[in-house]
Amino acid sequence: MSIRPSTMPKTLLTLLFHHLRTLTTDSALPQLASPITPVSPTHLLRVCTVLYQQQEAPESKLHINLKRCDFELTHEFFLQVCNKFPYSWRPVYKFFQFTETQPHFKHTPITLNKMVDVIGKSRNIELFWEVLQEMGRRHLVTDQTFRIALKTLASARELKKCIEFFHLMDGYDYCYNLETLNKVVETLCKSKLVDEAEHIVTKLKDCVKPNDVTYKYLIFGFCDVGDLIEASKVWNLMVDEGFEADIEAVEKMMDSLFKTNRFGEALKLFQSMRTKRIDDLGLSTYRLVINWMCKEGKLGQAYLVFDEMQKRGIQADNMTLASIIYGLLTKSRVREAYKIMEGIEKPDINVYHGLIKGLLKLRRASEATQVFREMIKRGCEPTMHTYIMLLQGHLGKRGRKGSDPLVNFDTIFVGGLVKAGKSLEATKYVERVINRGLEVPRFDYSKFLHYYSNEEGVVMFEEVAKKLREAGLFDLAEIFSRYGEKMATRERRRNRALEP
Repeated sequence: MSIRPSTMPKTLLTLLFHHLRTLTTDSALPQLASPITPVSPTHLLRVCTVLYQQQEAPESKLHINLKRCDFELTHEFFLQVCNKFPYSWRPVYKFFQFTETQPHFKHTPITLNKMVDVIGKSRNIELFWEVLQEMGRRHLVTDQTFRIALKTLASARELKKCIEFFHLMDGYDYCYNLETLNKVVETLCKSKLVDEAEHIVTKLKDCVKPNDVTYKYLIFGFCDVGDLIEASKVWNLMVDEGFEADIEAVEKMMDSLFKTNRFGEALKLFQSMRTKRIDDLGLSTYRLVINWMCKEGKLGQAYLVFDEMQKRGIQADNMTLASIIYGLLTKSRVREAYKIMEGIEKPDINVYHGLIKGLLKLRRASEATQVFREMIKRGCEPTMHTYIMLLQGHLGKRGRKGSDPLVNFDTIFVGGLVKAGKSLEATKYVERVINRGLEVPRFDYSKFLHYYSNEEGVVMFEEVAKKLREAGLFDLAEIFSRYGEKMATRERRRNRALEP
């Protein structure tokens, strides 16, 4: 990039020399990494206060007050201002107008992308479109700009503008590009905007011909929203155009079929892959099929697939073995499950979860808690899911009315919800005390543990564990005690991070 010294202040040239900072002017070349200048919180607060309080003021008055703030205008400062107003376009755009009056400051694709994202989230489509055009004129458009632009326009159902944006950028020398289109389609599909993504692909076919990657993202998108009919149509279209589905698309389709109880169709697809493209089948595909077979209680079929995988020289990982362990336990083949467990050299969280989940299904909560203890002893840290499984195993998904009023479900959980300020959630569980015949909704242990994942929770869980031990419920006490210790450790880590 060439920079004309005659148009640049001397101080800025010095800054460029010392920090190797490249400011984009008339090209969209990648920028060199530069140290981030620390932003003064006091100056940031002062500027944001002025922007908020005087966002409706005349431009000249606002600019005078901003100059009085006496702050250092940098790219990082501009980004921080945008972060303070994530859904409010006016203060951000007013600040942008102010920066345009500062001769030493030049915007980059990063700063403009940040601003246009805020404008898009505030749904000011008219201004959003104007800024996009200005970015095109300045040649500061990147793939991220395309992602932001298309996601915003698609969310607002501005489908005509979605297509027009590609044509507009082509006029600014950003030629139609398949890689860019695929990135846009990926973004839209991940945002559950797959219908809009398909519309864009169809309308741009004459300018940008889609490839197998494009169709893969569309298949992913339709599967994620549960529309397997449209996913199948895209699949067939892809095959008709001579493309072969990659293994990720195959696995996604199979997984979606399994999730929607279309077990036969999923296995039919798997069988076709075994017949026509067996060399493409790897560990991930076998793991997926074995996992679902074990969940459905089809242990015999799971073993056949497992044997085929091993004959092909594919080594089973811990996730696959965890599925087999769970499948054995659902058939009450406990000894075989433990035998596989003992043969695993380095069991991880997946293996322990498979064992715990299977034991809980057999209503062997005490044995599952012993596995929990062994897991901790061997250095495998439990996750939130571990605690939720164990609590459900001991107390049930709908809670349990214990004999001791100090430690029963109502006291610990319903009372805990009230203490956490969640009285509305607690009322539906209190109703069962009033009306024993009432169907009690499933208790959300995840939310409960989340409410007390703080310093207050540390004390609360210690108290609960103490009462549970007094009542003889040692397994349940162990679970609460361990979770309380985990929260205490996390609080100490946070405090250390905050210390100067």
